[in-house]
Amino acid sequence: MATLFRTLLASVVALVSLGAITQQVRDQGVTDTEIRIGNLMPYSGTLEIFGQIGKAEAAYFDMINERGGINGRKIRFMSYDDLSDASNAMDLTRILVETDNVLLMFGSFGTPDNLAVRKYLNERQVPQLFVASGDQDFGEPSLYPWTMGWQPSYREEGRIYANYIQAFYPGKKIVALWENDQFGRELFKGLVQGLGDVAHNIRVDIAYDVDDQHLDGHISILKQSGAEVFVFAGVPENAAKVIRAAADHGWRPVFVVNQMASSIETVLKPAGTENATGVITAAFLKDASDPAWREDQGAWHSFLDKYTKAGGKDDAAAVYGYAAAETMVQVLKQCGNDLSRENVMKQAAAIRDYQASALLPGIRINTGQFRPVEQLRLLQFDGRSWQPIGDVLDTAFTDARRK
Repeated sequence: MATLFRTLLASVVALVSLGAITQQVRDQGVTDTEIRIGNLMPYSGTLEIFGQIGKAEAAYFDMINERGGINGRKIRFMSYDDLSDASNAMDLTRILVETDNVLLMFGSFGTPDNLAVRKYLNERQVPQLFVASGDQDFGEPSLYPWTMGWQPSYREEGRIYANYIQAFYPGKKIVALWENDQFGRELFKGLVQGLGDVAHNIRVDIAYDVDDQHLDGHISILKQSGAEVFVFAGVPENAAKVIRAAADHGWRPVFVVNQMASSIETVLKPAGTENATGVITAAFLKDASDPAWREDQGAWHSFLDKYTKAGGKDDAAAVYGYAAAETMVQVLKQCGNDLSRENVMKQAAAIRDYQASALLPGIRINTGQFRPVEQLRLLQFDGRSWQPIGDVLDTAFTDARRK
């Protein structure tokens, strides 16, 4: 009888210990039925168009939940409007972490907003994953081990344009019109650094505010420089206006636009495809309005239906949100039943050669250096579709570029 009692006692102790272990691999924001994820987006204000990314991510998670969620848990996506204001971002992040008890922050938009909350999240050891910004400061694991970006660096995108211009249009006069914020400055800085000794070929550059009402006047000034190459960095709506304005002025330079303002549906068609023919960009995602991808099936059509019902209308945002959320789901799947914040970061940093379905062929996600997407592909619009120029380009930073 004593032996039997000791055996039963040992079994009880083992079960209690197992329960304790199970408890240890769950941080706040995780229950038997849900995983809480926090997010901030500009659903209103001057950058409202990028709030469409949040609607796309919400639609993707809804689709995953309808399929049973992640290991039986549904994703509860808690996304708030921060108006692209850093102080709002700080207040709302505190609410998400301390009141809503989210497990992690995912995919929040904007450089200033994410920089504002980075120190707070790292001090509390809350994952800040797949930040929707191309600023290179979101890939410094030695300084901020709980923060990871997602898309290619704006500065490296600028370098790619510089390399293209030097290879195909050496010695040509260059002008640039760039958005006067951290994004625009970083891309323009990359362009200048990439041109190096021939940066003097940039005859005129104009920094403009996102709500600038004088874009036509800027185009007139840039045209008078006699430049043959025009680099634009800005939001989709302004890209369309600028392409059309250049055509109205009878100016047909080699036109380079940044990748987030290159959608056929929301930029090139409004600008007039006849005006946009020949435009160059560097992309890592498929363009949903490009007939080249019309045969893509899978979950895309179901997702788009949910996205539209959620108020989404921008196809470029739909692809971005889909790909980013798909990457987040991959991390959660890799976590298994260990949904501690520590393991979330461990798994986020362990993705190798992952081909998200919305990425262009040949582009892979590798997170070991906390820079998930480090590849871009130069494309040229032929009036109907994007045509690739050369091979996939790796934008991985060298030690010199980090300094």
